[in-house]
Amino acid sequence: MHKTRNFLFHLYMAMFLFYLLAPLVVMGGAAFNDSRFPSILPWKGFTLEWFSQLASDGRMWLAFRNTVIVALAVVALAVPIGTAAAILINSVTGRVRTVLYGMMVAPILAPGAVIGISTLLFWNQFSVPAGLHLSVLGQVSYIAAFVMLLVLARLQSFDVALEEAALDLGAGHGMVLRRILLPHLYPAIGAGAAIAFFQSIENFNVTLFTRGNADTLTVYVFSKVRTGITPTINALALVMISVTLAGAIFYELRRRRLERRFRD
Repeated sequence: MHKTRNFLFHLYMAMFLFYLLAPLVVMGGAAFNDSRFPSILPWKGFTLEWFSQLASDGRMWLAFRNTVIVALAVVALAVPIGTAAAILINSVTGRVRTVLYGMMVAPILAPGAVIGISTLLFWNQFSVPAGLHLSVLGQVSYIAAFVMLLVLARLQSFDVALEEAALDLGAGHGMVLRRILLPHLYPAIGAGAAIAFFQSIENFNVTLFTRGNADTLTVYVFSKVRTGITPTINALALVMISVTLAGAIFYELRRRRLERRFRD
């Protein structure tokens, strides 16, 4: 029975990893295939031509710059909004807490196209034109909820007695926030910032309706697909996945190092 369970577990893990990674392996292989079609078969030889064409694509670099600017702006707004919302929700109880929590989480459940259109219509009432600034506002309206959920989960392990003791000893609320509460929340705030950044990088629906004439990477890829897929898309996707994996590994290593330092 034990061997059968182990066999089924390993079989499930192998099938899951194959399902997860096989498309990425095929896509990565196609980026090195010397064929004008984005496929790994038939294999016509190894080439770096598609990476060279990608590097000389000025529109792609402009879209990349816009994407990074939008993502950094989203992090700058979503992290304080989400953190403040989590602290507020954690400080109230009863029906008010339920209402606030529901209002904050609701944008996550809404389709991206709805958020994009509603953002565009709302700001048009104030004669604010479409552009990357609206993309930032539209993305923040739902990405802040991810930050709120992470910080709220971290708050569950906060010992309120520490806060009360500091207040009894004469510390002000501002000092308690800076010296006790925020240091406890830093891991969740850091994770929220990372999630906000990557959520913004991969966002398409909200950006498509609010970007105006500006391009981001996801919109650039969409326009390339409409005009005919070439292996440069595979090269771009491989670069993005590699950068994302490198960032995730760096973050995890740094998080573990900080945890070890905190325990010591």
